[in-house]
Amino acid sequence: MTTLQLADNLYPSLHMDDSVGHALQLMNEFKTTHLPVVADEKFLGIIGADDLMNEKNKKTKLEVYQTNFLPAAVNSDLYFLKAASISNLYPTNFIAVINDKNDFIGTISSKSLSLALGNFSGTSEFGALIVLEMEHARFALAEINSIVESDGATILHMNVSMHSTTKDLWEVTLQINKKEVATIIATFERYDYSIIYYSGEELFENETTINYNNLMNYLAI
Repeated sequence: MTTLQLADNLYPSLHMDDSVGHALQLMNEFKTTHLPVVADEKFLGIIGADDLMNEKNKKTKLEVYQTNFLPAAVNSDLYFLKAASISNLYPTNFIAVINDKNDFIGTISSKSLSLALGNFSGTSEFGALIVLEMEHARFALAEINSIVESDGATILHMNVSMHSTTKDLWEVTLQINKKEVATIIATFERYDYSIIYYSGEELFENETTINYNNLMNYLAI
């Protein structure tokens, strides 16, 4: 999916000769903290309400605030994940989409981007989540996939990221297509994998629970 496929026209565009008062009024109407500024269909930047709020003369033109414009934009030909990295750089509720000629095409809202990332990561899929922790050298995609497939499951999505505190460790997140994970968890543990999180359904009852139920059944005889 490219950024062009996520682009929309939810927000109106501002122009250099628009007044501060007009800009703030549109932001209020569209319930947004920022709006794009264009000139002859060319993208100039994004202006925020915080930059304009303290202006006493609401008739002041936006051109006065050009140095405050944020260059929060992504090219329409790029994969949508690039939009996520750019969005993280700016405190806006959307980023602009432009082409190679800097023509303004539309915007990608934070909500649309979050939905796209959710679908990409497989969070909407049926199944379970398993998070492994390991050293870089231990990572073996073929072995991990073999363990999952040994129980008749399939990896729908895999993400590898650096540990939040220890750079020598990786966190490998697996989204698989079944909820019953007890056998897979047991196999990972048998291969000495460190499992830091998993979600799904356990098939094995706790031994203490089994013993307790057996005792209750015995006393009821």
